[in-house]
Amino acid sequence: MKLYLDNCMFNRPFDDQSSLVIRLESEAKLAIQESIRSGEHELIWSYILDYENEQNPFWERKEQIGHWRKYAKHDITETPSLIEQARQLHQLGLKAMDALHIACAVTAEADCFLTTDKGILKKAAIVQTLAIKHPIDFVREIFP
Repeated sequence: MKLYLDNCMFNRPFDDQSSLVIRLESEAKLAIQESIRSGEHELIWSYILDYENEQNPFWERKEQIGHWRKYAKHDITETPSLIEQARQLHQLGLKAMDALHIACAVTAEADCFLTTDKGILKKAAIVQTLAIKHPIDFVREIFP
């Protein structure tokens, strides 16, 4: 299964873990990472992940997240059709960066887009060509 993890997913284990929900999301993300590392799932990377990661003010996080690029089986670069698709998604109500991430996932023919971003999850229905899921829901469905 081809998976696209957005920047929120990559950053979740670095967030304050005092909230039970954040801890559970982090554990789900770590289980998903392990399934990627073991080859059970394929990771999709994109130029937008690179861009957002470069904006991270915490060098430790930036370095750790950047290492995940080496596990990617697919690396999506900007194309006119991707930009057009992102523009259409933005017009439907997604934030510009979120629309770019989703357009990258669609371009890569991802099976699932994983995020903890509530704004994206609330608007998931507008993206009819891609399953958008919360990591805890994904883990419940995929892992025994």
